[in-house]
Amino acid sequence: MAMTKRPARTQDVPIPIDVRARTITDIARLAGVSAGTVSRALSGSSLVKPRTSEKIRMLATAHGFSPNIAARNLRTRRTGAVGVIIPLGHEAGQHISDPFFMALLGHLADALTDRGYDLLLSRVLPSNKDWLAQFVDSGRVDGVIIIGQSDQSAVLDEVASRYLPIVVWGGHIEGQVYCSVGSDNKLGGRLATEHLINKGCRRIAFFGDAAAPEIAQRLDGCREALAEAGIDATIDYLPVHLTAENAHPAILARLSENRIVPDGIVAASDVVGMSALRALSEFGLSVPSDVRVVGYDDLSIAAQTTPPLSSIKQDLATGAAHLVDILFRRMAGEATESVVMAPSLICRSST
Repeated sequence: MAMTKRPARTQDVPIPIDVRARTITDIARLAGVSAGTVSRALSGSSLVKPRTSEKIRMLATAHGFSPNIAARNLRTRRTGAVGVIIPLGHEAGQHISDPFFMALLGHLADALTDRGYDLLLSRVLPSNKDWLAQFVDSGRVDGVIIIGQSDQSAVLDEVASRYLPIVVWGGHIEGQVYCSVGSDNKLGGRLATEHLINKGCRRIAFFGDAAAPEIAQRLDGCREALAEAGIDATIDYLPVHLTAENAHPAILARLSENRIVPDGIVAASDVVGMSALRALSEFGLSVPSDVRVVGYDDLSIAAQTTPPLSSIKQDLATGAAHLVDILFRRMAGEATESVVMAPSLICRSST
């Protein structure tokens, strides 16, 4: 009895080379392997033989194929994104374009991209205490980096007590629940003040709003240095905001109303330091002959002012690397300790 030849099953029919493969199944048919093998090969799995992986990657490249990231994330329960939030509870006028934010964000973006992750950026003006809980519960990201505590430390503690993959750039506070990365702000304030004292300054002012923990720590460091030097610790404190449009007129007004002008200024940021340089010039005072000024952060703009601004350096590149490394460890379920980095004085012509 003659045997009838069955038609080939659809899944066994190879795709013509001139037809573009659009799915993992298409690539699998061309490679003669299972769809699972293709998926593992394209994700870099060591379970697939090198020769097979190379064949699959070459086919994928030839057909301009890339895996469906959304489908992969659905299978792995990962979003492939990290949320980076800038809460501005006490500095509502500050913008993402602030030089400090831009510098740190650049380092974070590079570090996250190197790990194959996207950055979801959000600037938040907290109107209620649930803003962070709503964000982490939305399922939009795999972890969160907060830039600055602002006046939201209690909110950060509440969320961190139940949500592990969160890390904060900011000053370390004794007893905090959340994990943080930042420099030793009190030491930074001391370094700036001791430098001014060594330069002969005795009437030292601090410009910056201590509502934020980082700024408060820098102010504490200034006061400690003055006290240890035997100088009246009643520092001329001006709680200016960190934006130039607010800091400059506030500093100019303080210079106009004070009978005694400070001979040394510790600025809470380089932006405030630059605003002080401008205000002093407009007031007819010379830097450093009449007044010496130290900024904070040592951003690239600090070296471009007239005169170039002395500053307390925070190593933002290293800080960003710590933030990302710690976040990924916490995303993997590891509890991590906070990191406090040592700042350093960068001396330029303003002092």
